[in-house]
Amino acid sequence: MKNSEIKALSLEDLKERLNTENSNIQNLRFAHAISPLENPMKIRESKKLVARLNTELRRREIEANS
Repeated sequence: MKNSEIKALSLEDLKERLNTENSNIQNLRFAHAISPLENPMKIRESKKLVARLNTELRRREIEANS
């Protein structure tokens, strides 16, 4: 998901996507602990996406308070 796509999401969509990605990370970590994933870079990609979502949420929060 690109930053432009993240900026186009509504606040509720951002929060929903954040919850989905957090559960996705947990599932990937659990699956990786049991047996190695075919592509373990998916964990890193999901973590980066969560960081981008959190950044956009924080940016909107700061704009709302200004």
